[in-house]
Amino acid sequence: MSTFLHSSLVYGPVHSRRLGVSLGVNLNPTEGKHCSFDCVYCENGTNSQRRTSAPFPSGERIVAALGQKLRQMAAEGVSPDVVTLAGNGEPTLNPDFPEVVNGALRLRDELCPTAKVAVLSNATRAGDPRVHAALLRVDDNILKLDTVDPDAIRRIDRPVGPYDVDQVVSTLASFDGHVIVQTIFLGGEVDGRPIDNTGERYVAPWLRALERIAPQAVTVYTIARETPYPGLRKASRATLDGICQRVRALGIPCSASY
Repeated sequence: MSTFLHSSLVYGPVHSRRLGVSLGVNLNPTEGKHCSFDCVYCENGTNSQRRTSAPFPSGERIVAALGQKLRQMAAEGVSPDVVTLAGNGEPTLNPDFPEVVNGALRLRDELCPTAKVAVLSNATRAGDPRVHAALLRVDDNILKLDTVDPDAIRRIDRPVGPYDVDQVVSTLASFDGHVIVQTIFLGGEVDGRPIDNTGERYVAPWLRALERIAPQAVTVYTIARETPYPGLRKASRATLDGICQRVRALGIPCSASY
């Protein structure tokens, strides 16, 4: 199935199921992706498909491109609901990530003060002190936790390097509520092996992790675009709604995107 890369440092605005009118900011090269996960559902394709030796764009270039786009939108009388730092891979891998956050917040305050600044991250670098401090400054610190089952993590998220889910949960808890947990639920198979994180074996421990993290909110979603593997399937609306109800029963706001 077809996947895509963002061909510019700033893209959109697009309508996001979870964020509204979102102006995307790509902290990765436009020629390929750098990611600390190799998720089976990634809309940007697998790491091997999108391998690149291109360096990360500098924070200065990214902020300049964002400023140009926001000024254009302001002249047209258009404002995004959110400026989303994401792109072709994991945005916090860019060594200038904190500088990009600072620049995005400054431009937001100047050009679209009603917009939020959000980060979509897989949380693998959220414990790094510079990254952690930057994530505390954004409005929506959206960090991934697809499952807490180690085998499911290896089959769904496929971390590139060492990944300790208990440490990740501790890191998410260290934001003292300034974090939105994002989780995809899906089923199907990859290379003949079944994948499904919607069963009680996976959901119950994930809920216990949420109690420990105490996030400001949780967002659950499922596949919406084409993925690298045709055997994957969406979780049903009923499944997502049921999971949402269980999160809300913990006193945590939860929304679902189908």
